[in-house]
Amino acid sequence: MIAIVGIVVIFVMVFGGYLAAGGKMGIILKAMPFELTMIMGAGIGAFLLSNSGAVVKHTLKDIARVFKGPKWKAQDYRDLLCLLFELIRLAKSDPLALESHIEAPADSAVFGRYPRIQSDRIAVELICDTLRSASMNYDDPHQVEEVLEKRMDANLHSALHSSHAIQNLADALPALGIVAAVLGIIKTMASINEPPEVLGKMIGGALVGTFLGVFLAYGFVGPFAARIRSVVEEDAQFYQLIREVLVANLHQHSPNICIEVGRQNTPDHVRPAFDDLEEALKETKAA
Repeated sequence: MIAIVGIVVIFVMVFGGYLAAGGKMGIILKAMPFELTMIMGAGIGAFLLSNSGAVVKHTLKDIARVFKGPKWKAQDYRDLLCLLFELIRLAKSDPLALESHIEAPADSAVFGRYPRIQSDRIAVELICDTLRSASMNYDDPHQVEEVLEKRMDANLHSALHSSHAIQNLADALPALGIVAAVLGIIKTMASINEPPEVLGKMIGGALVGTFLGVFLAYGFVGPFAARIRSVVEEDAQFYQLIREVLVANLHQHSPNICIEVGRQNTPDHVRPAFDDLEEALKETKAA
């Protein structure tokens, strides 16, 4: 919702200010279709040329995240802590029973209580691989922490491809706007014998290209890239939480201490209150 409000504010402030200053929309509206065709057409072509098919698909999918926001909500963080609590408690009390859950998480009753987490491949693999490593006596906390850090860095780097691709497009748009403007000036020079009022409109139309290139780059495409990056980095905190809890478990802390470590490392705006989480853990124990 806030993204839509931002778009409306941009249009109202830019074009409202232009009209309030006595500007006329006629020249802009007349030139805009042709200038947009050149600028956006060249921009899309450059975007396709500089990125792989996988990155293009990833980018098109991630554009929706500008409006949807982060995938993981406050309830998901609480569910994650409850899930990890169940698994850690099971690992300490009955390691053999844990094996069936981490080897077949899709069929696990424990994972099944948290379907949003169960459906996320990255989260499930991160949890199961780490717990499996611990069960194989690969339990040096520092080694495991280093492995998890590298894995999450790789995942984050891959998730940020779309943000980088859109930012590169934003960087190119002002220059493409200049290209469109230069072509408009070339067209104007071919009609140099026309009266001043005609030449003025033609030059104004050419300058619309420069305006659109800068306006699209800094008003829309650049902010889209920044928003996607922000959303991706916020969602990465969810996986960071998994690392913190499971590494605490490898240090042989009790399940409650491990979960409290995770709660303390949860971002402020989605962090469950201590009492609320205690109540959720009691319900988990009862279940």
